[in-house]
This record gives sequence, structure tokens and C-alpha cells, in this order.
Amino acid sequence: MQTINTLNPAQIEVLNMMSFINTESSWQHLKEALAKYFTQQLEDEIDSLWEDGTLTEQKVEGFRTLHERTPYDK
Repeated sequence: MQTINTLNPAQIEVLNMMSFINTESSWQHLKEALAKYFTQQLEDEIDSLWEDGTLTEQKVEGFRTLHERTPYDK
């Protein structure tokens, strides 16, 4: 089975900008900026879920005992 991956215009633009990353320091700064961006996106989503009641203290406490492993027969 063959999978064809195509890049959208934003992904292509990011790849083109990567040509300006020519030092380890530049690469570290970019990774930091991306991590901060995605962290903020996650925090915003969690805040939204909390405000609309989808996420509650009870659900957060339930994560402590959550086991999502797939059972395998031996």
C-alpha cells in the first residue's frame, strides 16, 4: 500500500524558512518558540474546556486512576 503525503502551503512556508536556521543556537531558539506556541494553544483549549464545564475537578481527579492500556492475551 502506497501512502502519498502532501504538504499544505503553511508547511511548505515553514520548510522554506528553515533554510535560515544555520546554527545550533538558532535551532534551539526556534524549538523554544514552537514549544511556547503549542503550550499556549494547549492551555487555551484546557481553559475553554474548564469554562464550558467539559473539564471538571472530578474528571481531573479521575485521571489519577485511569488505565488506558490495551489488554493482551498471553
